[in-house]
Amino acid sequence: MSLSGDMEEYVEVPTVLPAADFDPVADAHALRAAMKGFGTDEQAIIDILCKRSNAQRQAITEAYKKEFGRVEEGSNKNPRDLIADLKSELGGNFENVIIGLMLPTDEYCAKQLHKAMKGIGTNEDVLVEILCSRPYDEIVQIAAAYEKLYGSTLEADVQGDTSGPFQRLLVMALQGLRDNYAYDPVKAEEQAQILYNAGEGTVGTDENAFVEILGHAGQRHAYLIFQEYKKISGKTIEQAMESEMSGELLHGLLAMVKTVHNRPAYFAERLEVAMKGLGTDDDALIRIIVSRCEIDLANIKFEYERINGRTLLSAVKSEEEAGETSGDYRNALLALIGSA
Repeated sequence: MSLSGDMEEYVEVPTVLPAADFDPVADAHALRAAMKGFGTDEQAIIDILCKRSNAQRQAITEAYKKEFGRVEEGSNKNPRDLIADLKSELGGNFENVIIGLMLPTDEYCAKQLHKAMKGIGTNEDVLVEILCSRPYDEIVQIAAAYEKLYGSTLEADVQGDTSGPFQRLLVMALQGLRDNYAYDPVKAEEQAQILYNAGEGTVGTDENAFVEILGHAGQRHAYLIFQEYKKISGKTIEQAMESEMSGELLHGLLAMVKTVHNRPAYFAERLEVAMKGLGTDDDALIRIIVSRCEIDLANIKFEYERINGRTLLSAVKSEEEAGETSGDYRNALLALIGSA
């Protein structure tokens, strides 16, 4: 999407759809057969869990518990649990993909956020990717799952782990201060001028002005601001911010801007960053594919090929050839990405 012309609309297209003729009990038995005895049939696990919707995986978990979770009276054994059994049989990045798929998406994202903040240091890239790129209704669900899992609010933990304008940007995303329905061309022109005066038009940068305006602007209104900014400056808002700012605040603001223009393209760029250079950022690769496969991964695939001149499938396969992704881990990713 360019800064000229009308804002494009797109229909979200997933790569993982609910399986037809779904039988959770049959799947539960097939998974148990794949894990019992010597060795594990990893391909059978991929063929089932990577080709079912999240709701179907939850149904399989319940069926597995009913079929195999019974414990004899007086026994000190724990009831058999599908996720526990998968963890005991799998390992490494393959385990991370499969266990990620077994969690409801909001719970999975909540766990990723907690992982990014716990211990020494904070992975700001994960906070940005999850909180600055998603619609507010998704963020509400993630925040609720976070509080249920960890007993503290996501907002409180974000405030405890971040500071300054970056903290304000994340908190605004959590509080849902954007009005996604209102847009005002006159106000957009005024705000574009304020942003120009706060950055390019002065010595130094008033970062708070960018946070307050972009943190409140819904998608349509933000798009008008970006159009007006280019008329004033001759530069895109992205170019202006990249010349005026740096660090996590820049990344957060850019994520908001890019997802206004084209959310799938933003995630396509994130996937390329995860795979380029020496080594693969497996956490990012897994997180994006697992969390978007039932939302818009087909759109992300399209944008990835448009931007990079190669398909996402070929990119993941080339990572295997370089020794970065391999075996069952690679096969699980490819199953989620889909061939078409």
